[in-house]
Amino acid sequence: MAALQPYQEAAAGQRWTQQNEKLVRVDLAVGEQPVLARQGSMVLYQGKVDFSYKGAGFEGRIVGNATGQEMQLMRCSGHGQVFLAENGTHLHPVELQGDALCVSAENVLAFDEALHYEVRRIEGHGIPGGALFTLQFQGTGTVVVKTHGAPVVLPVTPTTFADCHAVVAWSAASQVVVASQVRMRANAYPGASGESVNLQFRGAPGNFIVVQPYEV
Repeated sequence: MAALQPYQEAAAGQRWTQQNEKLVRVDLAVGEQPVLARQGSMVLYQGKVDFSYKGAGFEGRIVGNATGQEMQLMRCSGHGQVFLAENGTHLHPVELQGDALCVSAENVLAFDEALHYEVRRIEGHGIPGGALFTLQFQGTGTVVVKTHGAPVVLPVTPTTFADCHAVVAWSAASQVVVASQVRMRANAYPGASGESVNLQFRGAPGNFIVVQPYEV
């Protein structure tokens, strides 16, 4: 139907393809590295794709989210296409070429298993659960970052501060420090405690942070 023509599947030709701002497709082939994605993020697949489910604690690594719970992942392998999405969030495939990127665990949707990743904790009074869990990715491959709304990418300066509830990702070379809390009106938003924990980012020119217009 002509009315649906603008929503036709994007042409193949690369491993990761952005279908629209809220849907991505990964093309799998036999012999290539699998993909790890959040359980429940697969909305459609085609071909002979195998899914295995396990926590990200496999191989001795524990991944937590903002609540300290283990992130449940599925390994996608085989030959075919897998379409990924989650609750209408905006998706951003970020290709790494040997560089490193830190992403809040809450904002990780999927990534190439070939990437090296490790868990980082940012601890501080006032952070939900006592710590912000992040994943640091490094190597060659793609990580799909999810955001609520369109994010903004800003350079790190000596006076760069971000609300820990809104920060999504940052260049791994940046130094992150828990800054003083900012007092707000107690009814600033439903469930607000009246305080917001800010993270200060420091780093050389070229470092950046990514923030979403939403507080987790």
